[in-house]
Amino acid sequence: MASGAGYARSQSQAGGPIVIKSLVFVLRISLAWLLAVVLFSALWSELPGLGRLEWPVALAGTLTMALVVAGAISHLGRVHLVAGRIDKEALANRQRRLVEIPLEAGEAFDLVEAAIRELPGVSGVESARDSLQVRALVAREQNYDRHPLGRWNPLLWFGIPRNRIQATVTPGDDSGSVTLICEPETPAWSDWFLVDDATNFENAEAITRALSRRVAERRRGEKAEAAQTATEKELTVAKLSLLHAQVEPHFLYNTLASAQLLVRSDPPRAEEMLGHLIQYLRHSLPRTDDELSTLGVELERALAYLEILRIRMGPRLAVQVDVPESLRTTTLPPMMLQTLVENAIKHGLEPRTAGGTVWIRARRADGMVSITVADDGEGLSTKNSGTGIGLKNVRERLRLVYAGEASLAVVANFPTGVAATIIVPAHDAKETAHV
Repeated sequence: MASGAGYARSQSQAGGPIVIKSLVFVLRISLAWLLAVVLFSALWSELPGLGRLEWPVALAGTLTMALVVAGAISHLGRVHLVAGRIDKEALANRQRRLVEIPLEAGEAFDLVEAAIRELPGVSGVESARDSLQVRALVAREQNYDRHPLGRWNPLLWFGIPRNRIQATVTPGDDSGSVTLICEPETPAWSDWFLVDDATNFENAEAITRALSRRVAERRRGEKAEAAQTATEKELTVAKLSLLHAQVEPHFLYNTLASAQLLVRSDPPRAEEMLGHLIQYLRHSLPRTDDELSTLGVELERALAYLEILRIRMGPRLAVQVDVPESLRTTTLPPMMLQTLVENAIKHGLEPRTAGGTVWIRARRADGMVSITVADDGEGLSTKNSGTGIGLKNVRERLRLVYAGEASLAVVANFPTGVAATIIVPAHDAKETAHV
């Protein structure tokens, strides 16, 4: 009961200003028309012969003033219905809005133009993209077709049944400010005598709502795209983590089988092979986090792998490494260098009876580090190209980790073989950890 009484008091308190503003508006319109009627009466009285007949002017003036008051009250009801309030802004025939759009000026202009073109009854849309302006005409809705006053409403006698809209986009830093003007297609002085039945208020509010809806839709689309990208990244990282944790069974079986044979024939070489295998497995264990590795750690893993193969392949495999010590702290995703080395062996050297050489080289230039794994094997032939999954994973990881700042290039080596080069930003692991 207390809350109900409070609501009633607030309504009664708000009703006072509404009544006063309504009376002021009716008096203003009535006074303007009264002056016009008085002026017309004065001119009528000066006419020869007709000036003696005062009753037609008095009757017409009285009817006109009655219709003006009725039309003004009807306009107040229409404004209150549309705007939900009665104040100077809502009653004005000319509406101005300043809308901030958190988009670049060109994108803001596209939204404004699309919103204006969607208005009912819009015609004659003129857009100038260079000056960021849009102008249009809007047919005024005939709200009083079924009104008791109808065509006898004096407030509609001299009005042009169209409104015009002008929107100007002002560029900002990362946003666009839209100045929106909705007004009747009549001079400003006519506002003393004519009303727009809240049609310009409706147009201004409709365009503002359309802009808010379009911006919200774009934001939802961006959030959905970001969520999808994040989900894809998580799935890819999970898949790559699984690949990281997985040691190729054939390589492991072949290495253990070779070590078993060497235990009988050449124990020192068997011990050396098992040592390299332990080193390789130590670096191949899955990580408990998603931290990046370093070029030095990945090089140790790759060299352990190559040393095992050198014991198995003998003189058929040669390895040359040219990686400066200063670059070995460069951050690098785990298993990436290993993938390039395995490709060089599987698709380049193993198919060749004579074997060949694997080169691992690193250089720094212009804030980037290039890491190249090359071989003089079979080259880029269809027969030994494989499925391409390994290189595809490398490219995907570079995209996810470095956001387009890293790349992978695979080209033919001279005179034979393949050279695969990873280019990554020259981020030092110690600097990254400090940050």
